[in-house]
Amino acid sequence: MIDNATFRRMALAFPDAVEMPHFEKRSFRVKKKIFATLNERERSAVVKLSKVDQSAFCSFDALVISPAPGLWGGHGWTTINLKLVRSSTLKDALTTAYNTVVKNK
Repeated sequence: MIDNATFRRMALAFPDAVEMPHFEKRSFRVKKKIFATLNERERSAVVKLSKVDQSAFCSFDALVISPAPGLWGGHGWTTINLKLVRSSTLKDALTTAYNTVVKNK
């Protein structure tokens, strides 16, 4: 189980990562590009993955990690249930999302 403060610390640990508002959520960005968002009320996060990485992460447990609803999921955006995810899995997903955004700059 990951609380909101822990998620924030993990997301902001990456070089040049910043936190900014994004509609009713918090976004975590590198060089103005979002690599993750946090929905504090629902205790869920969304990360930006490649389709291949999304498929790999989502193969573990659909209750924990799944493609985001609608077209967003088709573009690699992936929802993570912070109430159920293990810290090591979240760290791997955040690292992958961060690297995905950095390499696509």
